[in-house]
Amino acid sequence: MLAGLVAEGRLGRKTGQGFHTYPGARRTRDKVVFLTFDDGAERDPRFVDLVRELRLPVSMFLTDSVVGPGYAHFGRLRAVGASVQNHTLDHPYLPSLPYAGQRAEICGQQDKLKQRFGIRPRLFRPPYGAYNHDTLGAAADCGVAAVVLWSDRERLRPGDILHCPEGQHGTSLTKATTNLLRNIQEQGYTVARLEDYL
Repeated sequence: MLAGLVAEGRLGRKTGQGFHTYPGARRTRDKVVFLTFDDGAERDPRFVDLVRELRLPVSMFLTDSVVGPGYAHFGRLRAVGASVQNHTLDHPYLPSLPYAGQRAEICGQQDKLKQRFGIRPRLFRPPYGAYNHDTLGAAADCGVAAVVLWSDRERLRPGDILHCPEGQHGTSLTKATTNLLRNIQEQGYTVARLEDYL
């Protein structure tokens, strides 16, 4: 039913060495959208199977204090093709922190993810989508290439970055994602890897 949903990986245009922010979409003419998940609270093992079976490109923005002892689950997701990105150590409202506090949150999670997975994420999503000038400076200083937010539109547009719902009201993450994928397909879109377009 969801056949043909995943776009073939295609390297996007290089944006150079500069630091970028993406407020909810990546400009493209391709009829693609990008799936992103935040925090790491829900660890549905069937979601790993879904990602593997559909070869579904997803980006996981992880918060250390939320993931807790669940890093092994995200290791399994990485093994089937998911990317792991930065969502801070403790999920604070960053604009309320001074530069040093923001840098500690962002760089600290960069270090944790390097320890856990051997990678330093290129992408960062600020908790609540809230950031200021210090956030951008701290992210750049921590080696992040781009700050990525999300789109809340019901009618999709090419390049929309979707903030996927975690399981709500008794619905598992797998079921919620399957429902979202049907909606994407009904609107004539495919799912692409966000990192290929940045």
